[in-house]
Amino acid sequence: MRSKPLILVALLLAAFLVNLDTTLVNVALPAMVRELHATTTELQWVVDAYNLVFAALLLTFGSLSDRFGRKGMLLAGLAVTGTASLAGGFTTTAAQLIAARAVMGLGAAMTFPATLSLITNVFTERRERARAIGLWGAVAGVAIATGPIVGGWLLEHYSWTAIFIAMAPVAAVAVILVALAVPVSKDPAAPALDIPGLVLSSATMALLVFTIIEAPAYGWTAARSVAGFAVSAVLLAGFIVRERRAAHPMLDVRLFRNLRFSAASGAVTVSFFTLFGFIFLMTQYFQFVRGYGPLSTGVRLLPVALSVGVGSVAGTQLAVRAGTKLIVTAGLVAIAGFYGWVAATTSATLSYGVIAAQMVVYGLGLGLTSAPATESIMGAISTAKAGVGSAVNDSTRLVGGTLGVAVLGSVYASVYGSRLSATLPAAVPGRVAAAAHQSVGAAYAAAGQIAALGHPALGQALHQAAANAFLRGLTIAVLVAGAVAAVGAVLAVLFLPAQPALPATPTADETETAQDTHELETQTQPPQRSARPPQPRSTVLASDMHPGSALPPPQPRT
Repeated sequence: MRSKPLILVALLLAAFLVNLDTTLVNVALPAMVRELHATTTELQWVVDAYNLVFAALLLTFGSLSDRFGRKGMLLAGLAVTGTASLAGGFTTTAAQLIAARAVMGLGAAMTFPATLSLITNVFTERRERARAIGLWGAVAGVAIATGPIVGGWLLEHYSWTAIFIAMAPVAAVAVILVALAVPVSKDPAAPALDIPGLVLSSATMALLVFTIIEAPAYGWTAARSVAGFAVSAVLLAGFIVRERRAAHPMLDVRLFRNLRFSAASGAVTVSFFTLFGFIFLMTQYFQFVRGYGPLSTGVRLLPVALSVGVGSVAGTQLAVRAGTKLIVTAGLVAIAGFYGWVAATTSATLSYGVIAAQMVVYGLGLGLTSAPATESIMGAISTAKAGVGSAVNDSTRLVGGTLGVAVLGSVYASVYGSRLSATLPAAVPGRVAAAAHQSVGAAYAAAGQIAALGHPALGQALHQAAANAFLRGLTIAVLVAGAVAAVGAVLAVLFLPAQPALPATPTADETETAQDTHELETQTQPPQRSARPPQPRSTVLASDMHPGSALPPPQPRT
């Protein structure tokens, strides 16, 4: 019998690696400017190439893993991720690094949906599944929050290339663990590939995420932004029409009629909107306003990482007892409260003790929201389709996070620019003023240059104006984030079911039966295995299950 704890460790390590890569690279961007002479646009694409490819191919590889095997897809994805990361550490130009990051995004898209779908297939009883998904959510949140810590430590001891090279041995360990511990799992009744669905879903996600990434630079109402969103909507409509008419759709879009699935997806989107926006804003606050280095900044984010882990594990267990609606709503209310608290207290001299307490509130709120919502999503689908269901969950996370950085970044930048224009000393030269408007970091650098040229008072005035403008932009941005979380809480109250229609049972057959309304109305006695033949389903190896279980023959390894 395979060890379920070891299976879980292998899957959690794979999920940790993918999520760590999401934020790990950010702290190395200044070093890339110095050593690769990367432009601002190139730096943006070092970050965004990963996210764009990751988002575009999530649904595709989630569906393919159901058909061809989740373990095989996971192993291939980890191999691609590790190889591309190692190659990224030996690049010598920004263009080469962007290409390596894009391939890493490909590996992430192959890896991440398989981790959650395998968890769903191995841990089939609801309490057991909730605990495993809680740990999965905890690892994902902790990895995202600790990315700056790991990156900062590597930068202080080595060069920026170490950030990429160090990920290769981690991927190799994950490959070994998955190969030894994780059972084969796939949809035993997988139909023919839905090629049009795969193409339309990839095109929709790629264009949507690309438009969101580019909108802050060109303007949300610019012609290219409006056109991008419009074409994304047309592609999405085409995808929905195609999937509704297909005999064997890649994604059964009727799932979104199930509020346990759709409302939970919305909650995940909101929670990751706030998470990525939080990291984007707080890393700048710590590094620019408080003057901390990359490692010090990462360490000061530890309260978030730890409390996300606690909230995720506790949240899924509480949701089983008290209901998903109550726990997810409480989490979103905590997130909204955190942002309101930050808006009311933010200053350049605020005690770190207060900031740490605020981050604990936020981390608990995020864990209570995202992990139970993920458990709700995965519990609403059959285990045979767990790969594409996991990909939908992962897509909501990525779209929410990308929107969080883009929207909150745009709000902050707009307020920062207007506030700086209103308070900038008139004696500051136009060229210096233009540079100061690019970012608070550029403003601080310009202030230092002015002071070094013999104008300390003017340099100090510019520095103070930039700091005040940053804090004003931060305050308005966090108010927007808090408002989004509050709206999410209201929607959770209105639409998110408290519990599944019936408590989930240990088998995929009975889970599917519980979701069939007609059978729920007519069934009066607990189903007996002898009363009907077992239905086809995706499962772990027969040798891993209890003796005497009515199981189909184990699937061949892929």
